[in-house]
Amino acid sequence: MRQIQKDYREAGLSIRERAILDYAIKLTLRPAEMKLEDVEHLRSAGLNDGGIHDVVQVTGFFNLYNRLADGLGIQPEPDW
Repeated sequence: MRQIQKDYREAGLSIRERAILDYAIKLTLRPAEMKLEDVEHLRSAGLNDGGIHDVVQVTGFFNLYNRLADGLGIQPEPDW
């Protein structure tokens, strides 16, 4: 888990897991750059349309919630 937090690209993830994280990061940081090829990459990594939909939904919801919290000045809980 620590290696994923540090740099997921070096964490020895499966091709599928890496593709999901690559997609989620691009959608989060550069949403205007998303292309059909990004979805096709998820398909080639083994995701079906339902799985792709889940990745997009979860990524979008987390981004929404983070922006709401930031906009309201909610402080994150301290690490335990």
